[in-house]
Amino acid sequence: MPETGFVLDPRLDEVGIALHDLPLSTIFLFDDARFPWLMLVPRRAGITEILDLAEADRRQLFDETLRAAAALRAVSAPDKLNIGALGNIVRQLHVHVVGRFQSDPAWPGPVWGHGERRPYPPHMAGPLIDRLSEALAR
Repeated sequence: MPETGFVLDPRLDEVGIALHDLPLSTIFLFDDARFPWLMLVPRRAGITEILDLAEADRRQLFDETLRAAAALRAVSAPDKLNIGALGNIVRQLHVHVVGRFQSDPAWPGPVWGHGERRPYPPHMAGPLIDRLSEALAR
């Protein structure tokens, strides 16, 4: 249940597919088939930085980020996990958990700004969403 006053930035909704609600955050699959990528959005109004969260929420966000990372690793088995909260374009606090492979098109550089996003085709999205949702529910 969202906190009173919380509104999801529509740009996050445009690029993400909601997968699972945790106590603090909603986890989204970033809709780019080039990279296995989750985003956690804490349901707190007006927050742009992790340090703006209450102490208990900071701990909860860290725990939820680890849970998302574990689920992504279990489902995608990446060579490396990148975790970051940039917010240079979308200021609403959100944490990225990106699975990286030495064979991915941006390796070893950052994924941000590398080429055009390629949405998942339906035949790939459904099974991936199911596997990630199951892993997150554990």
